[in-house]
Amino acid sequence: MIDITFDYVAYPLWRQRLPAWFKPLADAILGQLYPVQEDRHPPADPMMMAQSLSKWRLVNEPLQAIAAALADVPSQAIEVVDMQAQAEPHDGSPIHLPAQWEATERVLLAWPIVYPSVWPMHAQMAEAISPVALCDICVPTELWARAVYLYLARRGRAKLDNVCLLVLPTNDIWIRDYGPIVGRGADGARVALDATYAVLPQYPQGDDDAMPIHYAAHRRLKLQRLPLYAEGGNLWTDGRGTLIMSEQIFYSNPYHDRDALLRVLHQHIAFDKLILTPRLTLEETGHVDLLLKLVSPEVALVSAPTWTSSEALRKARRTLERATNAQGQPYTLLELPTPPLKLNWFAYTLRRHYTNALTVNGRVLVPVYRLPSDEPALRIYEQAMPDYEIIPIDSAIGATGGGAVHCMTKEIPR
Repeated sequence: MIDITFDYVAYPLWRQRLPAWFKPLADAILGQLYPVQEDRHPPADPMMMAQSLSKWRLVNEPLQAIAAALADVPSQAIEVVDMQAQAEPHDGSPIHLPAQWEATERVLLAWPIVYPSVWPMHAQMAEAISPVALCDICVPTELWARAVYLYLARRGRAKLDNVCLLVLPTNDIWIRDYGPIVGRGADGARVALDATYAVLPQYPQGDDDAMPIHYAAHRRLKLQRLPLYAEGGNLWTDGRGTLIMSEQIFYSNPYHDRDALLRVLHQHIAFDKLILTPRLTLEETGHVDLLLKLVSPEVALVSAPTWTSSEALRKARRTLERATNAQGQPYTLLELPTPPLKLNWFAYTLRRHYTNALTVNGRVLVPVYRLPSDEPALRIYEQAMPDYEIIPIDSAIGATGGGAVHCMTKEIPR
């Protein structure tokens, strides 16, 4: 079964390289669905921002009241990142990556400024994270920081004392993939790995690629270059020496075979065993977080095979059934339902998976898609993780960009 839909598309379509003659027409059409002009020319004063928030139905108040509220946002909630600051370099030795179920200090989000329809999803994530961890939200300007703070304040569900609006420009919302991969060096200091990020040549991604460098300097993390094209969505670790990736890593780095990949990884990450799974077909990222989610060192949730992805998902399951972790322990596998392949506008093939979830300090943020399979998936999470609070996050619109909760968050260990 394939779902053929004509839904919102969470891509910055107007940023694509388009013929000059076509741009005015594209802008006119896309400007009805996206804040194209606000993206190219950010609001310069509170009234212009109030007009944008009102136009996109993000704050339902008189313009003067919105503008006044923006001016009243507490300045201590906003931090402006010094783009000239330099992070202290790490000594080059391998770093230890903790598991996601270990203690988290904060979680990063890149706010969907250019996707008003996705604001509610990010708000839900901030509201679920902020009671148990700090929440750093990246925005392009200080005025946008005030707008996001006001939006969250009007919803009234986030612990705003734990929310920090970081003025740190990014290109898009997939912070899992371009954000810093943070672990610890032998001396216990936290270190951010900075891999190369350039997966969509048709869109600008320079701000995304540079984001870990600026973030590490701002948060005073040591920095180490990871000389690979690698995205965070294609990496699970159990914190005890096991890494799990999909074969997408070879598509991203075609000049590396397994031995070359292992050499580079061992130079920068302290681990004992690498497990490689297949990548999904008819899906753009190829990331392992669409195939499985580690619950503990010995337990994994896996996506059930469907007729449009049966071979890859069966092979992934067989891989884990035959594998052991770095401690020599076999895996217990629990199967999650897999929603049908989605074909949006006959152009975008999208896979929605319940494995694309975030574990943070006793909570699990699980994507749901307004589908009958949502409830069974949540029950399986409750069975697999009985000591955790399972929190559904409505990801139906956000998933049209190709990912869900895990793709849009990035944890920083305590």
